Amino acid sequence: MNHDIITMDHGSGGGATSRLIEELLVPAFHNPQLSALGDGALLELSGPLVFSTDSFVIDPVFFPGGDIGKLAVCGTVNDVAMCGGTPRYLSLGFILEEGFPLESLRRIVSSIADTAADCGVSIVTGDTKVVEKGRGDGIYINTSGIGTLTWPGLSPANLKPGDKVILSGTMGDHGTAVMLARSGLLEGGDLRSDCQPLCRLAASVLEAGGVRVLRDPTRGGVATTLNEFVDGTNLSIELEEDTLPVRPAVHSACEMLGLDPLYCANEGKMLAVVDPQQAEAALAALRSTPGGEDAAIIGTVTDRYPGKVILNTCLGGGRVLTRLTGAQLPRIC
Repeated sequence: MNHDIITMDHGSGGGATSRLIEELLVPAFHNPQLSALGDGALLELSGPLVFSTDSFVIDPVFFPGGDIGKLAVCGTVNDVAMCGGTPRYLSLGFILEEGFPLESLRRIVSSIADTAADCGVSIVTGDTKVVEKGRGDGIYINTSGIGTLTWPGLSPANLKPGDKVILSGTMGDHGTAVMLARSGLLEGGDLRSDCQPLCRLAASVLEAGGVRVLRDPTRGGVATTLNEFVDGTNLSIELEEDTLPVRPAVHSACEMLGLDPLYCANEGKMLAVVDPQQAEAALAALRSTPGGEDAAIIGTVTDRYPGKVILNTCLGGGRVLTRLTGAQLPRIC
């Protein structure tokens, strides 16, 4: 047997599977629930819960600022946090392609363990499957997350005219970094994915008060997420172009690739719609929390253009921002 790559034996349920679990996965994610190696995890939770699941198929699996393992943990932890939850537990499912390097799997497992520890979550159950060479793409990951509902009632239905729209940092870092890495154009550059957990940023802005809704603008970017807030309502959102935070390197990359930062994926940014009387306190809370230093108030909820998102440009005009159509950047998460 080739001990440097994943083989079909690793998915057979026999000795190779046991060794993979007991020598790599259990030591990396050690906790009492996982170490029992039952068919599921016995958890102690009470009160309302938040539950989310997501799958990750990114190409390439290693990219500047992260990898598919870090992305899998952050993606699900962030979804729980956006619902007002405090993340507690994760499940972890691997689909591995025959021939995938074991060293790459070790790197990914180590990244998962480090990110989970940083988020304060435990990986308590999981699964591993192996598919024949040519029937996968190296590695796919599924994670499901459970958390306790700490801040109930967050919803776009809470929006009111005058509310302020806050973005926790610069737009488009993840999408452009992954696209450039995929094309081989990133060598020597300093553009990195923003992949990071949002649980601390979410807690800081929620504790400041006045939050109507939170959302992480992943696929489809900021413009698509804001459209989801007002679509089919009597409200609109007006953004101010000169307030949108975009790194110069991202701006240049988007111009080169023909992309718009407003539609590029983010994996470590958060949108918060906040009561106008508490917007400055919310902004200060974000800027004082690591990862939120570039937070900005980027727009206002109005009732002037029902169901639409409008970008007020620096030239004095207005541009309607629709939802993203088509796959601008496939395999981005």
